[in-house]
Order: sequence, then C-alpha cells, then structure tokens
Amino acid sequence: MRTCIAFAGSRAILRLIAFECNCMRHRYCLPSPPSGAGRGERMTVQVGEKAQKSTRAKWKRATSYDVAELAGVSQSAVSRVFQDGASASKQMRKRVMAAASKLGYRPNAIARGLITRRSNMVAVIMSQQTNLYYPEVLVQLTQRFSNHRIRVLLFTLKSEGDIDSTLEQVLQFRVDGIVTAAMLSGAQLATVQEANIPIVFYNRSLADIPSNSVRCDQEEGERWLVAQLFGSGHRTFAIVSGPEDSSVSTERTTGALRMLREHGVDGVTIATGDYGYDSGRAAFARIVDRHGGPPDAVIAANDVMAIGCIDEARESFGLNVPGDVSIVGFDGVGPANYAAYDLSTVRQPVERMTEAAVSMLIDRIENPELSAEKRVFSGERIRGSSAEFAADPG
Repeated sequence: MRTCIAFAGSRAILRLIAFECNCMRHRYCLPSPPSGAGRGERMTVQVGEKAQKSTRAKWKRATSYDVAELAGVSQSAVSRVFQDGASASKQMRKRVMAAASKLGYRPNAIARGLITRRSNMVAVIMSQQTNLYYPEVLVQLTQRFSNHRIRVLLFTLKSEGDIDSTLEQVLQFRVDGIVTAAMLSGAQLATVQEANIPIVFYNRSLADIPSNSVRCDQEEGERWLVAQLFGSGHRTFAIVSGPEDSSVSTERTTGALRMLREHGVDGVTIATGDYGYDSGRAAFARIVDRHGGPPDAVIAANDVMAIGCIDEARESFGLNVPGDVSIVGFDGVGPANYAAYDLSTVRQPVERMTEAAVSMLIDRIENPELSAEKRVFSGERIRGSSAEFAADPG
C-alpha cells in the first residue's frame, strides 16, 4: 500500500494525488509503452482538456482565498469570521458565510492550529477503567471541554506504573494541556513542564512540588466513615484496599488506619483488590477466612468493591448486611444507590471537581504565568442501609 503525505501549500502534489485517486476509482487504464520504448524514454499520455478541467473541478477543495474572492473581502476577514471572539461586522459575516456555503468551505483545524499555535485539544490520562467512578468523570470532563470547543484525547493505563510510556505518547501529540487522573513523579512533571504544556492533576496531588490539582479530601471521608462505625459499636475491622500503585487507595487506606488507631484499634486485616467487582468478592472471602468469620465492619476503598463484598457476604456466606457485618465504600457511583445495596459511602462531588479542573486548565492555557493552585473538595456523606451508623451523623 502506498502512502502519500501532502504538506500545506503543495497544491501541485495535492492535484496529482487527486488525479491518481480519480483514475483508480474509475479504473482508467494508462496505455502500455510501445514495444520498442526503452526504460529511459519518456512516454506521453494525452488527456482531454475537458476531462482535465472536470477532474480538477471535482476534486478541488475550497480555500479561504476562494471564499474571500467570492465574497469580495480580504482573506484575513474570512479568518476573523471563522475565529471565535474575533471582530467581524454582521454584513461581512453574512457575505462570508454565504460564500462559504456556496463553495462548501470548512476551516482547516490543523492549518489554523499552525497559525494560532493552538490545537484546541487536551489529553486526559486515566487508569483503572474497572472503577465506575472514572467513566462518569470522563463524561463530565468531555462535556465541559466541548462547551469551550476543545476536544479530548483519552489515554488509558493498565496501572499507574505505565505512566512513563503513556506520557511519551501524549507528548507526541500537539495538545494544549493535560488532565491526569494518574500520579506523576517530580521528574515526569518536569518533563511536561519543559514541553510548556500546562497540566492539572485530578484527584491526585504532589505534596511537596508546586503543581495544579483538584481532589477530594480522601482522609476526611475515611475518618467520618470510621467514626460512624466505631460510634455504633463496631470493634473489629477489615479493609479492602485498591491496587498497591494507586495513590488514591493509599490515601484512603492510610486515613482509615490512622483513625482506627486513634480509637485504639490495631491488627486490621487488609485484603487488596483492583477496584473491580470480582476482586471485592474475592477480598471478602479472604477476610472471612483469615478472621474465621466476618469482622464487625469492612471498609472498601471504592463502591464497586464494596458491592462485591455485599454480594459475597449474602450469597456465599448467608450473612445479613448490616446485621452480621457492616460494609462501606467510597465514590458514590450509580449502583451504590440501588435499593439492593443502598451503600453507606462518601460521594465525590464530580460536577464541582470536573468544573474546577477544566477551568483551572483553560486558565493556564491562556495564561501560562499563573501560579500553581490546589483545590480540595469535601465529599458528600451518604448514610445508607449497608452499615449500622451512630445516631449522630457527625
């Protein structure tokens, strides 16, 4: 297969490619060279003038110059009409749009990007697609960027440890900015900054390095969950953590353990999952095996694993939730609200967090000199029926 690459301004090349494609489409056959013709001899193929004009007319793509000529305005006026926020009178806009419609003209986003040095594209880096929280975040981010006529390129990770290779791919694209829901090291952040690409961490934060971030207060949420469980008489606990390389899981697990120690609870069983439903079921089974029975309460690092724990407790062990064991989660994803689960959890304020992340990134795309900003949001406390809580919501 032959690949043709046409550069901006190479009209002759584009016409040649178009003509070749037209010949292939209609199966035009070029005559064979005369039998006596040598390899170095030139062969001339006659093409009718009418056919040439027809082919050119059929394949020529309207340019801003063509629109300007038809509308009787300058080429820069055409550019202003199609540029958001640029000044153009109603009369000029009407003439240009009429000419563009007649010629079938559409602005070339790539060419415009070369001029403005803006691609109107941002990269979003995410991991752990088994976690139902992130598809919701992606929808919100995409919609909000779209409102600003910015397109999203999605890069997914199998684990946060894959960030090096993914970051290398991101930097190969001409994106205006990055939103990452995966943790970067100081060196990786420096690489992005050296490329002059603004970046916002979503639900992640580099504590000792100036960086832009939007996150939910994980520890605050876990402390509230533990306080409610302990206040209602729970004394034996187990934790279902997320992947070991997940910074969010680490923050939540650390927050829960710190609060439990403050209440004098040690020796907490920890079973690791991958944020998925099946891993939640498997983790609960391991916990019961280690305890020789269910603990008073299980704290899962996210809602999906908590739901897996509930189903495993009921279906495999015949336990009553919360009568025999209380189970709590974190995130506030859709299934947590189902009547079958009615999960006690901490709901992350996705709408406010995504709005803040988009606004923060756009501000830094337009003004790279802005100082680093960190925004922390409190989660919404949900008192469901999957856990026995203290009477006082705290």
